[in-house]
Amino acid sequence: MEEYGKILIIATPVFLVLIIIEKIYGIYKKDDTAPLIDSVSSISSGITNSVKDVLGLSLTFISYEWMVSKIAIFHQEANVLSYCIAFFVIDFYGYWSHRWAHQINLFWNKHAIHHSSEEFNLACALRQPIASLVNLFTFLLIPAALLGVPATVIAITLPLHLFLQFWYHTKHIKKMGFLEHILVTPSHHRVHHAINPEYLDKNHSQIFIFWDKLFGTFQAELDDVPPVFGITRPANTWNPIRINFQHLALLISDAWRAERWQDKFTIWFKPTGWRPENFEEKYPVNKIENVFDFDKYGTQNSPQLIYWSVTQVLITLLFVTYLFDNIAKIGLPNIFIYGFFILITIYSYTELMDKSKYAILWEGFRFLIAAGIIAYYGDWFGLSNTIPFSNYIILGYLSISLLTTIFFVTTHFKTPQNQPINL
Repeated sequence: MEEYGKILIIATPVFLVLIIIEKIYGIYKKDDTAPLIDSVSSISSGITNSVKDVLGLSLTFISYEWMVSKIAIFHQEANVLSYCIAFFVIDFYGYWSHRWAHQINLFWNKHAIHHSSEEFNLACALRQPIASLVNLFTFLLIPAALLGVPATVIAITLPLHLFLQFWYHTKHIKKMGFLEHILVTPSHHRVHHAINPEYLDKNHSQIFIFWDKLFGTFQAELDDVPPVFGITRPANTWNPIRINFQHLALLISDAWRAERWQDKFTIWFKPTGWRPENFEEKYPVNKIENVFDFDKYGTQNSPQLIYWSVTQVLITLLFVTYLFDNIAKIGLPNIFIYGFFILITIYSYTELMDKSKYAILWEGFRFLIAAGIIAYYGDWFGLSNTIPFSNYIILGYLSISLLTTIFFVTTHFKTPQNQPINL
């Protein structure tokens, strides 16, 4: 946990700088593909995922280390060859786990968050799941285990492989010549994120595009079919925690309402989007029928709400950085209390971004949690040793945040906005 937290402290500012550069470049080219409020939601999703991972809130039924101990033909050291094998096998693993996440109803729940943005930009790469609490696909790493690749090599290569998928989430890089035949490029991945019928469930590869060509899921970006992004059952919320469980909630509801026991069981393993017969008529859900004729969610917002949301996510990143940098010092079980505070924080300000009246309740709950932590421990997890008066700073910030939320809900949202904009 501690090592991964240190890696994220280094990676996070790099990602943020690149997101800012993309935003500035888009404004300069008069083709801004990264509305601020969408980026706030995406970064917030990345925070929830990283907190979940750092806290170790996931379960692996078959560990890679166990597989190596049982089936390795021979054992390797951590060297260039073992890292190359690990990277190649992890990419194979990534292709199939990614493909199954698109094709099987139950597994789509953990992946829908990544596709939920109706934009395509670097920030949306950070939309990663918290709903993936169980890893079922470790068996796909069997080739590496047979070749005796050390578990430490896999542990280092996995996050590196994930980080290398960041760069191609952009509309500003067009087709890249001969690299289109080898690597996953922005063009390939625009196809993957698109909801056009021509593009659905294509290009599942993560680094090397030849997996799609080998297994029949490749589709080139067509000049006459501009990709339209999102999910066919739009999330209609900026709240990443709610998005993480929307599809699961529909599956549970449909399984409960299904009259046939066979449907109650098989719905989980049917192709993504499958529902029992006549359910679309009996229990309709919002679905995009014409990809070129639908309203994007929350595109018109006041500057005040947008800038306040940006402020909130930046302050949250400061809280998260302190957690990641002090995991050992904060210790168990306090890191879980801290992680819970972060999740409530994100839930609260994204509810406000959704213009929900319940944002006041969530913000009040967040204030009480923080006040309780400071009252019980006498400090914010040792922060006063570094920053004097940190208790007063945190409580002051939370007081301003609560009052601002009350203002938005009770006054601002009820006042006609003369010039709503999409920054």
